[in-house]
Amino acid sequence: MKRKPAVAGTFYPASRDELARLLDLLCGSEEGEKIEAKAVLVPHAGLVYSGKTACAVYKKVLIPERVLLLGPNHTGYGPDISVYPGMAWETPFGEVPLDEELKEAVLSYPKARADETAHLYEHSLEVQLPFLIRYAEKPFRILPIVLGHLDYETTQDFGRFLAEALSDVPALIVISSDMSHYIPAREAEKKDMILISAMERLATDELYYKRLQYNITMCGFIPASVGIAAAKALGARRGILIDYSHSGEVTGDYNEVVAYVGMIFA
Repeated sequence: MKRKPAVAGTFYPASRDELARLLDLLCGSEEGEKIEAKAVLVPHAGLVYSGKTACAVYKKVLIPERVLLLGPNHTGYGPDISVYPGMAWETPFGEVPLDEELKEAVLSYPKARADETAHLYEHSLEVQLPFLIRYAEKPFRILPIVLGHLDYETTQDFGRFLAEALSDVPALIVISSDMSHYIPAREAEKKDMILISAMERLATDELYYKRLQYNITMCGFIPASVGIAAAKALGARRGILIDYSHSGEVTGDYNEVVAYVGMIFA
């Protein structure tokens, strides 16, 4: 079983050549020495809106042979920890194989389930593949996991479990999340910086609970809580803010924006 793209032609061009040209436009030239990151946090809107922020992160990190993708569940389908069960994901740039060994390991977690339904129409992980393919210097394998609602204790337990599963070979955890949704740009930045500060300090408890306390509409706070817990267990010491932007910078509407952040955890 291979997953076909769900949002090619909407979130990004379905044509290989058109997608390559868009990435050239968004990403610009390469930058210096790359970081061996434990995890990154990148946005998942249409590439014309959030692609520059995603590029700012991906061009700075090494892409190892194993990539774990963690994203939120926008559709409501499937179990709360949905591990894609197939063999590969198709993209305009070609197929990306799944990491069968890692899949088997993750499915030993009691709450994890092999599930296709959560992935069928979910865009948050799919839109990461063009960037990964562009910046990978060698072939890589992925394991896509879509996360529904998990309590805080489960995010930490699952994060530590993933760290153990990833400890044998170099790996990159890709956390997919947008930040505040559909509020004025100034309000979005003020709220988002509360969570960005927590993530810089790897304070997953603050991230999880302040998101709820201040009603901050960060859609991927659960994947971030899991991914940062895993990165911390793997040796990450801090989160590094690379870029912050919002949709108004493209549309011109600063009264109702979706905000995007790019971070590296190393």
